[in-house]
Amino acid sequence: MDITQSFPRQLLSVSGIKSLLNVFPHCCIDAFFKEYNLFRNKPKMWRAVVNALSRAKVPGGQAFRPLPAQEGRSLLPGSTHCCQRAVPGLHTAQQLSMSPGIQKVEALDAGHFVRVEWEDGSESRYPCVWLRDNCQCPLCFLPSAGARRLLFEDLDVNIVVKEVALADGKKISITWPDEHASEYEAEWLKKRCFSEAARAEMQADLFLPERQYWGSDLQLPKIPFEEVMNNDESAYKWLCTLKKVGIVLLTGAATRQGELIKLGHRIGFLRLTFYGPTWQVQDKADANNVAYTTGKLCFHTDYPVLHHPPGVQFLHCIKQTATGGESEVVDGFHISNKLKKQNPEAYQILSSTAVDYTDVGVDFCDFAVHCKQRIIDIDSRGQAVRINYNNATRDAVFDIPAEKVRPFYAALKEFNDLLNSAEHKFTYKLKPGDIVTFDNWRVLHGRQSYPSGSGVTRHLEGAYADWDVVLSRLRLLRKRVLNRD
Repeated sequence: MDITQSFPRQLLSVSGIKSLLNVFPHCCIDAFFKEYNLFRNKPKMWRAVVNALSRAKVPGGQAFRPLPAQEGRSLLPGSTHCCQRAVPGLHTAQQLSMSPGIQKVEALDAGHFVRVEWEDGSESRYPCVWLRDNCQCPLCFLPSAGARRLLFEDLDVNIVVKEVALADGKKISITWPDEHASEYEAEWLKKRCFSEAARAEMQADLFLPERQYWGSDLQLPKIPFEEVMNNDESAYKWLCTLKKVGIVLLTGAATRQGELIKLGHRIGFLRLTFYGPTWQVQDKADANNVAYTTGKLCFHTDYPVLHHPPGVQFLHCIKQTATGGESEVVDGFHISNKLKKQNPEAYQILSSTAVDYTDVGVDFCDFAVHCKQRIIDIDSRGQAVRINYNNATRDAVFDIPAEKVRPFYAALKEFNDLLNSAEHKFTYKLKPGDIVTFDNWRVLHGRQSYPSGSGVTRHLEGAYADWDVVLSRLRLLRKRVLNRD
């Protein structure tokens, strides 16, 4: 059931609320209704909803308790208004989204900082060098491009304010030592507050880092292909789920080549590689890729031989074999977390050792590609952000000392065993018209073997897209669907 299509008619009953909570078991219901402008100016209806919620049970048997918005978690994909716990003394997500007016403004630290006291009682401190760097006047900023005009060589990194004043509680004005004047809107400043909570809020809103890990219990998300193509809400739901879960199945596409080109146009454009803008996965004589055979494909990510591997992969089933050919997927980030807990030394080896990859041949054009990648790419916090693992294209060249080779193989073996564990992998079979879309930086995929025949017995068309393109479309759809940046 698409719960967003059944509000508010089916909501005012305990059974309706239970259905809602089964879909969104740990959410801030209040934020959901506000996002969709439901129950506006209808306090009686809202009280009825809250009463129904109080009688409902969330999964696990616990009764629902209404929470302040900042203590809940975001319900809508891409909405971060209530995704974090409130931290005493710091801006909460609720405060940030309300964008209150300014109560007071003053210069601090001999003019090197500007302190803003907000009407809600919170405060923010802004470094003056940052304020001057981000002056919004036409001389310093080009609105039509959303880009800075101020040259960095013209910026004084030790600059202080000459005067700072409050205008109507909605903006502050600053005069600099050279008499240049800058104005900053309250909402603009609030979004860019330097507190830990505010920065986390902004980063979550920009990059949607929330992940839902899974194993063999994956409930594969499914959305009709035509809905994604023709409905912005469905397209937004698709991309948000793709970012959060890592995989979404689009159903009901035509069983002919070219549907992925259409999907590429829906998000922007596809990624061109040495195998072409799209490529045909089927049994081929003298195959230039192991995927173009009928044999089993072990878990892998595509194209780690490129310095910037494609972020998203699409596979469209045009024809399916009667026996064999099942697809398998595994959550690489979930496996990385497991390995880190189970064997920190193995995790350290795989996240620090540069592995050589190679791919040489002819397809869209001739190519000879070589690259070094770590099996587990991590960020500054040690969290996995990309898996680069393809056993078929892992090179015989290995640029590490001989004594480190065996420990590397042992670590990779443990990682590979976790990938293939029955509790972690999910197996399904694509039907003609299905398009599986997945995060190629996170989800490793494989295929069971299938019998060869005199003709083509199994045919998938494949394509790639970059996360930059996908996230760009997601943000534009969010603005259109939710009416917010």
